[in-house]
Parts: sequence; structure tokens; C-alpha cells
Amino acid sequence: MDQCLTALKREFSQEPYAQLLGIEIIELEAGHAILRMRTKESMSNLFGTVHGAAIYSLLDAAFELTVNSHGTVAVALGVNVNYLSSAHPGEMLLAEGREINRSRRIASCDIRVTGGDGRLVATCQALAYRMRDRLPFLPPEDAPSTR
Repeated sequence: MDQCLTALKREFSQEPYAQLLGIEIIELEAGHAILRMRTKESMSNLFGTVHGAAIYSLLDAAFELTVNSHGTVAVALGVNVNYLSSAHPGEMLLAEGREINRSRRIASCDIRVTGGDGRLVATCQALAYRMRDRLPFLPPEDAPSTR
């Protein structure tokens, strides 16, 4: 599993979209991820606050890492987001994804985005379909968990 998480961290650090937004991994373990993103002026909406799409991108990255942390490809089936408070340009946001249930085929994930002062910015419930395919960048000796 350590090789899986190491490979996942490496690949994510090279993901162009994550680099564009400045999303970084703080913590990654099986079924759990914490990421951060410093918001920028370029992420602003018409009202001068951070666009919901930027916040969604951060929580989606946490979802991606959380459900793919077992070594098999997992893809989104559905995502339900609630935006609870505004974020502001220059603010550091944290997203924490936690798998709350996992079967052989389906994973359910809870993601929370908090602002620099600890307030809840957004919550998300997401479902992923767990495919049989191994993550394509895993070393051959790292067998995926299909529990």
C-alpha cells in the first residue's frame, strides 16, 4: 500500500490541472486525503469572492485521491455539493476527503472544505464506481485492494 500512495502522490504532483490551481497534498492514506489550495484573484467571481468552480476543483481533487488510494481506478458516479460560506482571494482552503463506506464496486465519500479561520466553506457527498483496473502508474508488485 505504501508504494500505491507514493505513486499516487507522485502522479498527482504532476497533474496539470492541480498544478494550475496550486492544489497540494497535505496528507494521504488509504481512504483519506487532506489537500490545500491558496486562492488567487484569478479565481474570483462577479462578486469578488472565490468562484464555486475553484472550490469544487479542490474538493474533487480530494475525492479523486481518497477513492483511488486503494490501488484500483475509481471514477465518480455522482457528486452533491453544498456551498455554505464564501471564500476570499488569498485565503488558504483545506479539503478533507474521507471514505465512509467502501464495497467491491462502490465507494461513498464525505468531503469538507474549510477556510483559513476554520469555518465550513463547502460540504460534499460523493459516490465512486470502483473498477477492476489497477492504477496505470503502479509498480507491478503492488497488488490493489479489491475488498
